[in-house]
Amino acid sequence: MESLRVELASRSYPIHIGAGLITRADLYAPYLVGGAAALVTNDVVAPIYLAKVKQALGNARLAEIVLPDGERSKSWRALEQLIDQLVAARLGRDALVVALGGGVIGDLAGFAAAIYQRGIAFLQVPTTLLAQVDSSVGGKTAIDHPQGKNLIGAFHQPCAVLADVTTLDTLPERELRAGLAEVIKYGFALDAPFVDWLEKNIEQLLRREREALVYAVKRCCELKARIVAADEREAGERALLNFGHTFGHAIEAATGYGAWLHGEAIAAGMVMAAELSMLTGHLKKNEVARVRELLGRAGLPVAGPALAPERLMELMALDKKAAKGRTRFVLLESIGRARLRADIEPAAVRRAIVAAPQQL
Repeated sequence: MESLRVELASRSYPIHIGAGLITRADLYAPYLVGGAAALVTNDVVAPIYLAKVKQALGNARLAEIVLPDGERSKSWRALEQLIDQLVAARLGRDALVVALGGGVIGDLAGFAAAIYQRGIAFLQVPTTLLAQVDSSVGGKTAIDHPQGKNLIGAFHQPCAVLADVTTLDTLPERELRAGLAEVIKYGFALDAPFVDWLEKNIEQLLRREREALVYAVKRCCELKARIVAADEREAGERALLNFGHTFGHAIEAATGYGAWLHGEAIAAGMVMAAELSMLTGHLKKNEVARVRELLGRAGLPVAGPALAPERLMELMALDKKAAKGRTRFVLLESIGRARLRADIEPAAVRRAIVAAPQQL
């Protein structure tokens, strides 16, 4: 087992990465201080892992909450149903919410924990690559609004993250590739040597080789832990983790949440962001090609959906990074070095969208 910490003073917490962690009772026990827990998962993960986690939780008084799979569960209705079940189970402020699943479950269960009785503890047990490298770490919790992704939420840090890479063995191929988009994002935005490593090891990750997966998850968590410790609430440097996300979130909203997986939309968004980086005089043409090539080798879309540029720009105006009425973009100054920009002219954004080919 590899372990590291997110350093946030009294809210610091460990991230454990390895094989077989999901069944280790000793990793749950320190957080069951009230003797009660809500195990929140979905109807795809539950048949595979719910019984194992339930056994690891031992004698805790347990509420099992199984929600429908998919992005559509990040909604007011699903949140209300989840809160209703926490109330029905008579869980107190010393209860623990265990989020067992991918990013949707982690975001939804974490947001419920943030607002239930003004905030209770929750533990992340991510079962997708995307959740293990990104959404389970850092305390962002949210649900979607029809006009924008993650517009309703709160910062609420977990008490621990248990990233068991054996759960990736049962992950559908499309979900694995979608998770690789977030892995690749870390390299292009923050760590040029990690891009070099990914270019040499992308096939090993696609084959789910254990050593490569552990390294990739650990490196991404190290990068995110450092940034979250410095900028917990995204006032500055943490926004760099959103490379490709301004475009990608607009793609998700425009196509209806779920038609494109989050990682697929972010992949197309990274291509658009790379094009915009070149148009604004930073990234070189061969570096844009490098972004496209690595994403393509990971089996991810490098072309966005057939949407009018004006529609995407309208939705991007609602992005959470917007400030003083200006849409802000995370652009690349070079491979491994990102910068937040708020001075981009709409005409350049439109050109970047058009420059990225569209799927028919």
